[in-house]
Amino acid sequence: MTVTDYDVIIIGSGPGGMTAALYASRANLKTLILEKGVPGGELLNTAEVENYPGFASIDGPDLAEKMYEGAMQFGAEHQFGEVKTVIDHGDYKEVKTRKKDFTTKVVIIATGSVHRKLGIPGEEEYAGRGVSYCAVCDGAFFKGQPIVVIGGGDSAVEEGTYLTQFGESVKIVHRRDELRAQKILQDRAFRNEKIDFVWDTIPLEVLGDGQKVTGIRLKHKKTGEESVVDTAAVFIYVGLLPVTEPFKELGITDDEGWIITDDTMATKIPGIFAVGDVRQKTLRQIATAVGDGGQAGQEAYNYIEALAD
Repeated sequence: MTVTDYDVIIIGSGPGGMTAALYASRANLKTLILEKGVPGGELLNTAEVENYPGFASIDGPDLAEKMYEGAMQFGAEHQFGEVKTVIDHGDYKEVKTRKKDFTTKVVIIATGSVHRKLGIPGEEEYAGRGVSYCAVCDGAFFKGQPIVVIGGGDSAVEEGTYLTQFGESVKIVHRRDELRAQKILQDRAFRNEKIDFVWDTIPLEVLGDGQKVTGIRLKHKKTGEESVVDTAAVFIYVGLLPVTEPFKELGITDDEGWIITDDTMATKIPGIFAVGDVRQKTLRQIATAVGDGGQAGQEAYNYIEALAD
């Protein structure tokens, strides 16, 4: 069996990646987490978590810190690095980053997803100046000002409700006439006097004065009528895109870029697994990512044991 730098390299350190590191290192595998940012993934952008077992409610960054401590307790290593590509050499894999290359028997991909953009005029120009994809990061900048949220799923409704503690008002603009969010989130938003819903409406352009956002131009889908809503901020939650560019050459993704795995988190390439939000799946939650990570960590051990036979 080929001698490698590590038994397992985990790319990404959200809940799935950290759980995989916990299970792999606890199985006495030499384990490395490669992460280009701060460990935690989307937990760092989540204000309050109230659907993860063991906690009635916990701030996302606090849960990320606890998960990281657990992930490292059995000797896993953590290095900062941006992975450019992964090369399959059969019984070992080569992981290339911008600064250094590594060899490993197993790769576990846990790179997650990023927020989809609207692609309308003004969105890029005013990014960070009123256009945001993270209520936790930027909500406090808009105290006492009107806020617009785009979207109708869990993230849009939950983060819209969160933003009411800062904004003078919050308008949630949705392209359909009903929400896709969980009912408990809908009920909470409908009860909130600060929230108004704008139905059957799509955004056309983010408006600004050259320095910051001042409004958004909207269009009603059924009537075609256009309107301008004054706002200091536009928070966008219209879906996710997988972070899989470094793995495209491996041929393990579907047409949209999500990684295809079986129930053991294995891709079609032996020794390469994927967990969490980067997978082709229907539910992307902290609890499901943790389950994926535990499975992949154990399967990494099983795979390496089989290599040694």
